[in-house]
Amino acid sequence: MSSVVFDRALYRRRLSAALAAGYPDFLLARCVGDLDERLSAVLRRFERAADLGTPLPLAGSALQARAGGLLRMTEAAEAGATVVGDLEALPFAAESLDLAASLLALHAVNDLPGVLIQIKRALRPDGLFIACLLAGQTLTELRQSLLAAEVELTGGASPRVAPFADLRDLGSLLQRAGFALPVIDSESVTVRYGDMFGLLRDLRAMGWSNALTERSRKPLRRAVLLRAAELYAERFSDPDGRLRATFEIVWLSGWAPHESQQKPLRPGSAKARLADALGVPEIGTGDKAGGEER
Repeated sequence: MSSVVFDRALYRRRLSAALAAGYPDFLLARCVGDLDERLSAVLRRFERAADLGTPLPLAGSALQARAGGLLRMTEAAEAGATVVGDLEALPFAAESLDLAASLLALHAVNDLPGVLIQIKRALRPDGLFIACLLAGQTLTELRQSLLAAEVELTGGASPRVAPFADLRDLGSLLQRAGFALPVIDSESVTVRYGDMFGLLRDLRAMGWSNALTERSRKPLRRAVLLRAAELYAERFSDPDGRLRATFEIVWLSGWAPHESQQKPLRPGSAKARLADALGVPEIGTGDKAGGEER
């Protein structure tokens, strides 16, 4: 399989069409609320902020409330964008930003480690990066249903749902990119639909239909779609008959290193013993709990 997972040109065309047709904002609006809450815990004001690839201008108010200036980079031509660019080739000079944020965009890049390195390079020392992206178990119900139906009816399967990064891998990528004080957490959001086709309509309306480089160029057979809808309803319906769709939203944050930031203590430099704090006897190396020996 190619190391290039996404057909980025196709993705951008679909995103442009989705924005022109009325991009549904139910997930994005939730993420903007979370962004505002997370930034409220940061007790400082940033001089220059940038919104990197967020599909709609909804994050602007949360960022402008905490920054002297705001740049908005989009991957599709859109009113209010400062610049139209590519997340894999960021148009920002080194140490030119104090705050960089991105909502529901980074899961569609091919070189996420490279993008994180570019973001860290664009931040001034002690600048903050914060983002959310789809990851982990996102759309697991749809992936399982389409795979099972296609194997059952055709004897094989083509990739239909994008792969999403694992939570632990994302944490490692932040560290590898050189961010200090990295934090990562996730939230599983369940959206319910009357049938699988309602979910497919929303995905298409957000520009998230299949843009994998290894996708089949043949249209999915109607019989496969109908069978997938049956399997989805059988396996992932609630008692009231509505179907669950999982979106795992992972939040990443990290700081460009600066000498003022907290640093871990050197091993052996502690001034108090953990045993004293816990009120228990200290057990030396090679000793066994309870004093027993064998």
